[in-house]
Amino acid sequence: MSRVQLALRVPDLDASVAFYSKLFGTEPAKLRDGYANFAIAEPPLKLVLIEGTAGEVTRMDHLGVEVESAEQVHAATTRLSEAGLATTEENDTTCCYALQDKVWVHAPGQEPWEVYVVKADAGTLDRQRGSTCCADSATAGSGAKEAATASSCC
Repeated sequence: MSRVQLALRVPDLDASVAFYSKLFGTEPAKLRDGYANFAIAEPPLKLVLIEGTAGEVTRMDHLGVEVESAEQVHAATTRLSEAGLATTEENDTTCCYALQDKVWVHAPGQEPWEVYVVKADAGTLDRQRGSTCCADSATAGSGAKEAATASSCC
């Protein structure tokens, strides 16, 4: 089953986890330092909370579609490229405490979208310097090169 992902950058992770646990009637599927995600069954949603800066308002970080297999990510990459969209692929990347394959695109308003599969659990939030993982999407650019250095994940 595929599901839409909404990643929010929140100023108070603990308060946000408490609120969304009550709102959706479920506890986080993963809770780590500076990070939480909820695998909500109804409505099908992957809600990701990334700790931001205290005192700032919550904002959308990025959007995504979680799929079941690497083959589905690769099919999305082909479909999006053939449709004329600039894509950026990341395979076997460690991001948001998970090993993932993903492809990024940006919508006309520059909102970053990822199509991704979680392949395994991992022990770190971000991968090496320069990763797109959980970067600040406010700096996201429109080209594939900018997408590779300035988008987000999870």
